[in-house]
Amino acid sequence: MSLTLRVLAPDQSVFDGSADEVILPSTTGQLGILPGHVSLLAAMDVGVLRVRAEGGWKSIALMGGFAEVDADDVTVLVNSAELGSSIDASSAESDLQAARNEVSKMEGQPASADKVKAQQTLDRARARVQAAKNQASWSSFHTILEPLKLTLITRLLQNCLLCCTKDSPFVIVKLM
Repeated sequence: MSLTLRVLAPDQSVFDGSADEVILPSTTGQLGILPGHVSLLAAMDVGVLRVRAEGGWKSIALMGGFAEVDADDVTVLVNSAELGSSIDASSAESDLQAARNEVSKMEGQPASADKVKAQQTLDRARARVQAAKNQASWSSFHTILEPLKLTLITRLLQNCLLCCTKDSPFVIVKLM
């Protein structure tokens, strides 16, 4: 079983394909989506969406929007987005440094539209750098993390009773 993921910007379809797992940068934190996830609608923050598909990870820099999960279909509507593999890392690093310099110039000044715009530019630049770097490093990190995750889940199951039905979104955890 897999998910169908669509990442759509006003001017392009950024990603349209199958995925085994999706990690979304919502405004309330990271959301992990696996097949069979309960339906939801969430606001997306500027950040990096991660997709596990075909045995590897892909990163997509998102610039805010909304995500809908419904019956193993994940649709992400964004203001703009870029695949991590299409971002020039050195150019993104230069943009990040320029954005940091601009924000630091405005430190101590009263709130203004220019200050907010500079912070938004910094957030976007940071997301682009993370997506470019994660594209190269996330797969190797996940290879190390996967056995640890399995060990933690095994230990949890040894000490807890988990009950969940398809009709109920609740998980009951009882320590033995």
